Amino acid sequence: MINLDKMTTEQQNSKTMNLDQMSVLEALTVMNQEDQKVAKAIEPVLPSIEKAVTSIIAAFESDGRLIYVGAGTSGRLGVLDAAECPPTFGTSHEKVVGLIAGGERAFTKAVEGAEDNESMAEQDLKDIQLKENDIVVGLAASGRTPYVIGALNYANAIGAETVAVACNQNSEIGKVASTPIEVTTGPEVLSGSTRLKAATAQKLILNMLSTISMVGIGKVYQNLMVDLQTTNQKLETRALRIVMAATEVDSETAKEKLKEGGGNVKLAITMILLDCDAETAKGRLQKSNGHVRKTLQ
Repeated sequence: MINLDKMTTEQQNSKTMNLDQMSVLEALTVMNQEDQKVAKAIEPVLPSIEKAVTSIIAAFESDGRLIYVGAGTSGRLGVLDAAECPPTFGTSHEKVVGLIAGGERAFTKAVEGAEDNESMAEQDLKDIQLKENDIVVGLAASGRTPYVIGALNYANAIGAETVAVACNQNSEIGKVASTPIEVTTGPEVLSGSTRLKAATAQKLILNMLSTISMVGIGKVYQNLMVDLQTTNQKLETRALRIVMAATEVDSETAKEKLKEGGGNVKLAITMILLDCDAETAKGRLQKSNGHVRKTLQ
């Protein structure tokens, strides 16, 4: 039997012992109050998140990948964050990968027993040809999911960097990873339901890991998504607004430069800021490893 007694995520919340007797507004109020504690709980682990982001940037710069591994809600959050990177930052679908115990079907329907299989994680990483220059981020609210432990152990064995994101202190995955991130979110409003505060904490941390890592490799100029993909009308409009905001030109000039640059937002911005043609802008961006601001220096 697994001992859950020491896990704060499994304990009963003293403020919701009568949850089933509360009015709807009372229940919502206490839930909102508990949720407000999550962002504050992350503050003490910012140095660990900083270390993880630095490692992710290094992996990207060595042509490596960011690979999230998790089960259940944690796994779904990793898959979601990975899926959002291509449209937001213009990365390939292979650059940020989300693996969930039980495979893709587990994203919408639980696959019984999958999270308890360490060897399955190793095989999943072998299937995507995990390499030494990749970085593996293991996600588990409990901090003890065997699937995640198996993934981290295999990644360590081949020399890849490893990060663990857990919502309990002294977690098993934290002991395995080279960079443990352990945030204490406390007992859930609904006892043991880690899709609540624990999942919120993991989502916030994933936001930090992917977003600030992308900033670090030049996917952002000022606070603008200069590598976003214009795959629909909304994003085409956003691309135009980004070019205008970054360069302070009018919409007609922005449209013209986007057209000259083949719809590439970063290229259009660089052309305008340097007052040059597309080929020259491409060359300057290549020399600066894709950082718009460095082309201006």
